[in-house]
Amino acid sequence: MIEDTATTVTFATLNLDPLIVKAVEEEGYTEPTPIQKEAIPHVLAGHDLMAMAQTGTGKTAAFTLPLLQGLLPYASTSASPARHPIRGLILAPTRELAIQVQESVETYSKHLPLRSTVVFGGIDIKTQKPALMKGIEILVATPGRLLDHVESRNLQLNQVQVLILDEADRMLDMGFMPDLKRILALLPKKRQTLLFSATFSNDIKKLAQDFLVDPVTVEIARRNATADLVKQSVYMVDSNSKKDVLAELIRSRGASQVLVFTRTKLMAARLSRLLERDGITAESIHGDKSQQERIKALDAFKEGRITALVATDVAARGLDIDDLPLVVNYELPPNAEDYVHRIGRTGRAGASGEAISLVDAEEERLLLDIEKLVKRQFVREKIDAPQHKSSHAAADSRPGSAPKHASSDRSASAKSESYKSESHKPAPRKSKAIDDWFDKPYEPTPNAIRADAAINATEGSCGLVRNKKSQKEVPALLGGLGQSLLKR
Repeated sequence: MIEDTATTVTFATLNLDPLIVKAVEEEGYTEPTPIQKEAIPHVLAGHDLMAMAQTGTGKTAAFTLPLLQGLLPYASTSASPARHPIRGLILAPTRELAIQVQESVETYSKHLPLRSTVVFGGIDIKTQKPALMKGIEILVATPGRLLDHVESRNLQLNQVQVLILDEADRMLDMGFMPDLKRILALLPKKRQTLLFSATFSNDIKKLAQDFLVDPVTVEIARRNATADLVKQSVYMVDSNSKKDVLAELIRSRGASQVLVFTRTKLMAARLSRLLERDGITAESIHGDKSQQERIKALDAFKEGRITALVATDVAARGLDIDDLPLVVNYELPPNAEDYVHRIGRTGRAGASGEAISLVDAEEERLLLDIEKLVKRQFVREKIDAPQHKSSHAAADSRPGSAPKHASSDRSASAKSESYKSESHKPAPRKSKAIDDWFDKPYEPTPNAIRADAAINATEGSCGLVRNKKSQKEVPALLGGLGQSLLKR
């Protein structure tokens, strides 16, 4: 019993301030996760760090808690902005992830006199300026918007002591390397730098060599691993049948929440509309939507007001939904590592989940790349598009259906077909009158015959008469002259 007690690790035994531990326990957490156990002591010791763990295992708290502990000596209740310079900078690749990191910072620092805020693109930069002007110790930001504020002289980074790169591999995928280099040039050379990510690529290792000094590496799960609690399935589907298969999967599982990933913004928007037409409440979230629209859709999904949220990979790193049961890859990602992040939205914090990939023949190569990355071969299940019955047919197939219903259905169907084929035809009487008039050859009026007396018979047969006043070409039906007469 004594040995068990000695080996038990709690947040209190990690040398965190009681006020920080209190905030953590108020959230219902008592024991740290493996990544937290390993990373927090190294961060508190002041080491640079490269940390990797599966998505949903507590990476955010692994860097937030020691960051708060390290900044406690600088905490101040003073109202002066000068007493609150930016000392901790957290960079995130997407707006959604930045917002959720900031929520964690606020949650764990609620008993501390430390200020924090978040800045990201997609909204007016002026709305973010007041919080920066008041002074903050911790800033969460997306790289582009951070540089916007630097250029507007809304903040200074010359007192940053800790830099944290969250989802660093995603930043590289999104082309943030030039922005990162500009940001690092603005920071003090003497600082602590932490890299946290669900996956490590060779590019990340190179980034660490350039930006970190003698970093400690913490790797809880094997490289590029997927969560063991996530059941992964692959269905081989014809590309034209994917929408019907997806709708049937959602219905058959009775899932209240389904996160669906597509490759493009256009497909995300289109698929959400198609699901709505199929009677499945859906919304899309992608880079072309404003921040307010994205937050509104995400809130509706979390609150259960919509069943399906269709997203591009821009949202893959920022979505944190409790007990999300199902993730569907409607289209496989072009980057195999994004597959790990996509399915990491389910099976979080020890919960089980399911991830289904709908793969057509053209995506076979992408599937092979994913299998190579995760070191796993998936069973390919063939699935055909469901054969949907109309509501009338379904009613007829139920026991006890009256024959007259089927008769009336056939009658209604016949009427509908008759309407489709006949509704746009003109009335027979009018059609006959109009067609007869237009089908007749041109017959000049007596006035036109007298005006054309001096004109060659061949030219007169062209059906045009001459307007002597205007000398302009006028159609025959208006009593005018042809172009050949204007040349005379």
